[in-house]
Amino acid sequence: MSQYEVHRGDNPRILFFLWIVLAASVVLIGGLGSSQLIDIRKYQEIEKRQTERRVFTPGPRGDIYDRNANLLVGNRPHYSAVAYLDDLRLDFRQEYSKIIRAERVRIKDTYENTPEDERPHDPPTPNYNDCAWTARLNVVNHYVAKINAISGRGDSISKSTLIRHFNEQLLLPLPLVEDLTPDQYARLVEQLPVNSPIQIHTGTARYYPYGSAAAHLLGYVQNALPDSSEFPDDGIKNFTFKTKLGKTGLERSFNQLLSGSTGMELWRVDPLGFQDTRLDMIAPKQGNNLITSIDIDLQLAAETALGERTGAAIALDIQSGEVLALVSHPSYDLNQLSPFIPRKTFEAINQRGAWLNRALQLSYPPGSTFKLITSIAGMRNGIIDTATSHDCQGMHRVGNRVFRCHSRYGHGETELAGAIEGSCNVFYYTTGLKIGIDLLSAEAKRFGLDQKTGIEIPFETSRLVVPSKAWKKDKGLGGWVPGDTANTAIGQGFLLQTPLQMATAIASIARGETRTKPTLKALSRVDAMQVKHGGESIGLTGEQTRLLWEGMEQVVGPDGTGRLVQIDDFRIAGKTGTADFRAHGKEVNLAWFIGFAPVENPQIAVAVMVEGTRESHTYHGGSTAGPVAKDMFLQFIENYPERAGFPTAQ
Repeated sequence: MSQYEVHRGDNPRILFFLWIVLAASVVLIGGLGSSQLIDIRKYQEIEKRQTERRVFTPGPRGDIYDRNANLLVGNRPHYSAVAYLDDLRLDFRQEYSKIIRAERVRIKDTYENTPEDERPHDPPTPNYNDCAWTARLNVVNHYVAKINAISGRGDSISKSTLIRHFNEQLLLPLPLVEDLTPDQYARLVEQLPVNSPIQIHTGTARYYPYGSAAAHLLGYVQNALPDSSEFPDDGIKNFTFKTKLGKTGLERSFNQLLSGSTGMELWRVDPLGFQDTRLDMIAPKQGNNLITSIDIDLQLAAETALGERTGAAIALDIQSGEVLALVSHPSYDLNQLSPFIPRKTFEAINQRGAWLNRALQLSYPPGSTFKLITSIAGMRNGIIDTATSHDCQGMHRVGNRVFRCHSRYGHGETELAGAIEGSCNVFYYTTGLKIGIDLLSAEAKRFGLDQKTGIEIPFETSRLVVPSKAWKKDKGLGGWVPGDTANTAIGQGFLLQTPLQMATAIASIARGETRTKPTLKALSRVDAMQVKHGGESIGLTGEQTRLLWEGMEQVVGPDGTGRLVQIDDFRIAGKTGTADFRAHGKEVNLAWFIGFAPVENPQIAVAVMVEGTRESHTYHGGSTAGPVAKDMFLQFIENYPERAGFPTAQ
C-alpha cells in the first residue's frame, strides 16, 4: 500500500480543514450576494429620487348655496397663457448663443480699446450664468409680447419671477399672462400658431353671482401652497400648483369641507430635470358643497334697504337660530378679489373701512333697545307690575345731574306698555335705579350679552361690555355712581353690544328663553324644531309676557316710535333705539330697531343698526332703521306666506 493511499482515508485533520474552507466560502459568497442586493436597492432608491418627480394639483373648491339652492359661490374658468420651460430649451440655446457672441465681441472691443498698462493681466470672459438668465428672460418676454399683441394687454415677466419658477416649480407651467378674459382667451386660441409653445391653461377661480351681497358672510379665498405635511416623505421632489385657502367668512370657517382632494402625477425626468415619462396619475376631485341658512332674497332686500348707509342688518329664524340674512355696509364686490386682490382694490376697501363686518366685529351702545332687558329685570325682581307707573316731565334728577327724556315736555304718567311704546327715558331711569346695577347686569348676562354668540364665521369681537361695579373698578374708571346705573338702564353709558347680539336677544325674548345660538348651516325642519340653545326660561309669567309684548306691539302701532315698520294684517313686536356714539374721533349717533313677527306665532327676528358716520347725520331708530326692518319683514312674507300667517295660493 502506497503512502498516498494510507493517508487518503478519513483523516480528521484534513476533513476539519475542508469544512472550514467550505463554510468560509459559503459565508463569503452569501455576504457578497447580500451586500450586492442591498447596494442595488440603495442605488435604486437614489436613482428614484434623482429621476422621479411628483406634481400635485388641488381639486376645485365646493360650491356654497343658500337655503333654497340658489348658488352663492361657485367656480369659473380661470384662463392663463402659459409655457413649459422644457418646450423653450431650443429657444434658450439659440438666444444664449447670440448673447454670448455679442458679449464676446463687446468684451474684446473693450479690451483692445483699453491702454495696455490699464488692461487686466488675464483677458476677461463673459459671465456665462448672467448670459444664460438674460437669454431665458428674453425668450419668455418675447412670447409674452406676442400674447400682448393679440390680447391688447401689457404684461411682462421679471427676472426674479423666472428664477424662482426655474428653481422651485420647473415641472409646472410658467404663467406668462394670468386671468385672461373670455374674449382674450378666444382671440389667443384663434390666432396662436399651432406649433407655438404657448398653451392656454384652464384653472378655476371663485365666482360670486351676487357680487357684493353677503360679502362679509361668504368671505374670500387667497392662493396658497398646500401643507407640505400632506406629501409623502420619501425623498422624491414634489411640485404643486397653488391651492385656494379660505381667508374670511364661510370660506375660512368651512375651508376643510370646501377644499377639494389633491390629484397627483408621478413623472420620470431627464438629467436636466424636465418631464420625460408619466408613471402614475390620480385625478383631483372637487370639494364638498355647503348649504347655508341664508335666504338670498331676504339678504338682497336688506342690502337694498340699507343702501349706501353704514350699518348692519340681521334676520334670524326664531326657533332654530338659523341666520336668514346678515348684512354689513359698506361692502365690496367679491368678484374683484378673485383670483387675486389687486393692491389698489385692497387699499380702496381699506380706506372705506369696508373690510369690517359691522354685524359682529364692532360693538355699539344698543340705546333704547336695551330697555327690553331692563323691563324683564324689573318684572322678575318685583320692581314692575301691572300697576307700576311713573310721571315723566321730560327730565329726572340723579344727585346733582339732570337726565333728560327724548320728549322735551315728557310723557306724563306712564306705565310699562306706554313706556315701551314711547321709549320713555324717565320711566327707565327710575326703574333702573330701583333695580340696581347688580341685578340689571345679571339680567343682561342671562341673555348672553357678555359672551360671543359662537356664530360660524371668524373674528367675532369679544369687546362686549355689560358694565358692573367690579368692571368699572378693574378698568380704572373710578367708583360706580347712580348716574352710571341710569345710563345703563336706557342702553347707553358703558354698555356695548353687536347687532348680532341684539338679534339673538330679541329672538330669545320671542321664544321665551334667554339664549339663541345663531347658525349659518341650513337645518331640516325636523332638526330646526329640536334645536337646544342652552339657555333657560325667560322667567316671566303669562301676564308679564303679555304686558311686555303689548308694549312692543304698540311700538309698531300708529302712535309708536316704530310706526313706519307696521304692515297691514301682520302683527310686529319691536323696539326702536337711538344712541350716542363716539367714532372716528367724532360724536355720531346710531339708529336701532329690533323686533319679531308675527306676534301670534313668532317666526323671524330682525335687528337693524345704522351708524351715523358724520356729525351731520341725525338718525333715529324709527325713521332710519325701522324702514329697513320693514322691507325685511315684507320679503319674509313674500317668501314664506304660510309661516307669516297669510294664506297660500292654491
